[in-house]
Amino acid sequence: MHRADLRRRAGQGHPRLLDILKEKRVPATFFLLGSKHVDRYPEVVKRISDEGHEVANHTWTHRILTDLDAADVREELSRTQDAVERITGRKPTLMRPPQGRTDDTVSDVSRELGLAQILWSITAKDYSTDDSALIEQRVLEQAHGDGIILLHDIYDGTVPAVPRSSTSSSGGASPS
Repeated sequence: MHRADLRRRAGQGHPRLLDILKEKRVPATFFLLGSKHVDRYPEVVKRISDEGHEVANHTWTHRILTDLDAADVREELSRTQDAVERITGRKPTLMRPPQGRTDDTVSDVSRELGLAQILWSITAKDYSTDDSALIEQRVLEQAHGDGIILLHDIYDGTVPAVPRSSTSSSGGASPS
């Protein structure tokens, strides 16, 4: 089964994406920013959790963690952890560092906070096109068992590509 790494920016296709995932019975992991997503749109975070998707940590402000000392890395992650727990009753167990940049300090602090770092094995490069067919093609060309596909629902072409990708990928299990 594949899991989707969907980074959410409020107001951009998110409710429709949740509707699609529910209809297709596709689980996803949403790596959310604390200041822009969790703090501003708690009702959406609650819906993500209530519908069985995983709410994960993408830092508080999207700072590049490898540029920070341990205390600042801890602050970026802890604030998001606490905000998600207030809404869902559970702290995330997964985190994705901005731009996938990590080092020993990020690894140590993540481990201290009970967070596993997750990167991706497939990218649709949806940030470079609004062409849903191209996004779908990129996903399907790289799809493999247990792959993690990086998608961003902030781009116009991504959400329309999800239904096709989720039913065409191996086992029809997920958009990623």
